[in-house]
Amino acid sequence: MTAFSSQSLVDAMIWALCSPSGLLSSGCICFILQRHFYNHASLHGIGQMALKSTIFKAEIQIADMDRAYYADHSFTIARHPSETDERMMMRLLAFVLNADESLVFAGGLSVEDEPDLWRKDLTGSIELWIEVGLPEEKLVRRACGRAKAVHVCCYGGHAAQLWWKSVADKLTRQENLAVTEISQEASRAMAKLAQRTMRLQYTIQEGEIWITDGVTSVQVEPVLLRPFRDTRK
Repeated sequence: MTAFSSQSLVDAMIWALCSPSGLLSSGCICFILQRHFYNHASLHGIGQMALKSTIFKAEIQIADMDRAYYADHSFTIARHPSETDERMMMRLLAFVLNADESLVFAGGLSVEDEPDLWRKDLTGSIELWIEVGLPEEKLVRRACGRAKAVHVCCYGGHAAQLWWKSVADKLTRQENLAVTEISQEASRAMAKLAQRTMRLQYTIQEGEIWITDGVTSVQVEPVLLRPFRDTRK
């Protein structure tokens, strides 16, 4: 995944300053800053040895009645030092929304030029490229050129809305692009489910998602900003 440019960082901070109180996640702002300076450090070989990922284990059960997909999955998830619980749980949700036996977590923040998740065919061609967050327009265009389909799962409240407004017209020719927005209320609620060892159930019906760890339940209503084209048809 490509680092934010300096201009993108400035834009993100403008979004933060212009956002009504409470609409922009402080975790989102911290993630943008941390990611920017981590990538700056990586490019210059600074402090890489001190950065260590935190390991999470997740066992999830998916009952997707909309796609008739029912399966259990077990993951060992490395949470990057610059990543928040909110973003990590968004990665899990992105998997669930596109669940497939061939879908895997990619390098994401740790590996430049890789998405958060991807699905490849037997020849190594990329069938599906998934980005989480507010990726740069040029990154999305490049991904659309490399993959058969690209799915962006954005979040961050007002910042996500401003991001989409700023890139939507520039991406009109990317016909293989789908964009889904998750509300800030939902992403923050999912963050509270994060544990070093997680057992979660995801139920999807008529576009709505219910997540539970057996004690707490979270309802998520994804908004399709651009429809997703199923590449397996």
